[in-house]
Amino acid sequence: MRLRNLCRILPLLFAVASMSAPVVAQELPPGRVTLIVPVPAGGISDAIARIVGQGLSEIWSRTVVVENRPGGNYGVGIRAAASAAPDGLTLLVVPDSTITANPHMFTNLNYNWEKELTPIAPLCGVNPVLTVNASVPATSVQELIALAKAKPNTLTYASFGVGTYAHLSMEDFKKRTGTEITHVPYRGAAPALTDLLGGQVSMMISSLSTVAQQAKAGQVRILGAAGEKRSAAMPDLPTVAEAGVPGFSTIAWFGLFGPAKMAPELVAKINADVYQVISSPAVQKYFEQNSFERINVTPAQFVTLIRHDSDHWGALVRSLNIKLE
Repeated sequence: MRLRNLCRILPLLFAVASMSAPVVAQELPPGRVTLIVPVPAGGISDAIARIVGQGLSEIWSRTVVVENRPGGNYGVGIRAAASAAPDGLTLLVVPDSTITANPHMFTNLNYNWEKELTPIAPLCGVNPVLTVNASVPATSVQELIALAKAKPNTLTYASFGVGTYAHLSMEDFKKRTGTEITHVPYRGAAPALTDLLGGQVSMMISSLSTVAQQAKAGQVRILGAAGEKRSAAMPDLPTVAEAGVPGFSTIAWFGLFGPAKMAPELVAKINADVYQVISSPAVQKYFEQNSFERINVTPAQFVTLIRHDSDHWGALVRSLNIKLE
């Protein structure tokens, strides 16, 4: 869901929350906390999990470890978290697509977030950018569209996998611009970036942090901000919508979940502690440098965010007739 829409509904959510009875904070039981990340080390999910985990370890005065459990289109890690005790000692960090897009695409998905997971907090929002390899003869979004129309199916785009925002947002871009660009899916952002830099693929929509250094080095060229608004880190960069693709925008987030049936008091405590971490000056500086955004909402509001985003991506998936096993 776009952050602008979320801002419209938050006042109503706050009003409902104000009528609810206050909850009493509940402490985690003794023991080590594990943050499961269902992708290999090195990606944004992993980096965010380690940053938040370090902050939580200081607040909780206990060890918080990140455990990478890739495989099965995120299913291996998600199943491990879903089968854990709902005591807060096993948590899950995932990109939004695993929750909002995958259920609409995969007919044999081996997890059901509504039945098996407890939404706790979005850790950050990402304002992605549209980037091309330096060899692509386009210096603007309009030049890229013209090139794609002149040479259908010659240009390619990388994604972090089917169903990720890097995939679905580019399909939305193609639909809105009437272009034919071939999809090349990868197992994560790191290998996708490697082939973008090597020229094996023409372009990619990704977080600014993924391509910022390479752009400075002249290896890639950033053409536009893919979100609703310009990136705070690159205020002079127009959005793709401003550059001539009306209505186009995407937003991605990374969220913290626990197993189903966690006590509301425990969920509220972890939510509050997470926002203490991401509100710290050090984390905020990291967010600003990488064009991440803080999304400070309650667990109930997080559920609303998930449902709205699920509706958004579900409509796009149906319009593109994407069905996978």
